[in-house]
Amino acid sequence: MAARLLPAVKFLIKGGLAGAAVYVAYDQGLLGSGTEGAKAFKKAQETLPPAIQEWTNYLGWELPPTPRFEFSVSNSWNKGVHTVMSALSVAPTRACEYTVEGWKYMKDLVK
Repeated sequence: MAARLLPAVKFLIKGGLAGAAVYVAYDQGLLGSGTEGAKAFKKAQETLPPAIQEWTNYLGWELPPTPRFEFSVSNSWNKGVHTVMSALSVAPTRACEYTVEGWKYMKDLVK
């Protein structure tokens, strides 16, 4: 009986953890707009280092200092979107140009 119950319990625990992770991500604004995500990222950058320092002091561990970097998630995302959209907007023109070049190459081979 216990052998049949163990997989169900494992499944319920994993499902509960996954549901809790999604709830926390939604609650913190990670699943919202880009601005909400940037705010949540900035909040995490401000909150996590002191909490980690407190736990390392409590446990007696020595960790290297956390690196500081300025990174705008929304700017990087927007740059990627602009790059992809730019490539998609010139794709038909490029396809025509490459087709013309291919036909010219084939005609030169046949001559």
